[in-house]
Amino acid sequence: MPGRKAVGAVICETIEDFARAVPPGRPIAGLDLGTKTIGVAISDRLLGSATPVETLKRAKFGADAARLLELLGGRESGGVVLGLPRNMDGTEGPRAQSARAFARNLERLTDLPMTFWDERLSTVAAERALIEADASRARRAEVIDKVAAAYILQGALDRMAHLRAEERE
Repeated sequence: MPGRKAVGAVICETIEDFARAVPPGRPIAGLDLGTKTIGVAISDRLLGSATPVETLKRAKFGADAARLLELLGGRESGGVVLGLPRNMDGTEGPRAQSARAFARNLERLTDLPMTFWDERLSTVAAERALIEADASRARRAEVIDKVAAAYILQGALDRMAHLRAEERE
């Protein structure tokens, strides 16, 4: 059954381990986990660019996970990058612990490899981009989480591209 956990599901502590775990030719998803919403972005199959996809209203974990796995399965996602909301000094507080707990719970339901990406300032960057695009305040509120997810995912994709370039040298 798609989305059910199989042997080999893993939370990768480094982007290098994650890059090795993602099956070739499959897009990866990025998640911005908020308290009220989850922003979702997806990459292209070449892992070059991230696109904002959807903002999910949070309910209970089971409902959130079911909707996410349905979305990721429909996009044939090969992995998940979760934003890790570190404090500005690099330490991890309650929000980061919550993101790690979400990943541990999701890991029980899927065989997709997962990793974390430092999301400091991703929402700020997304807000600036939307302001520059002349999005209204209402429109910004509507799309900010999925745009932040795209910033998170793009950071991971860029790092993975750099790793691939280093391997070719």
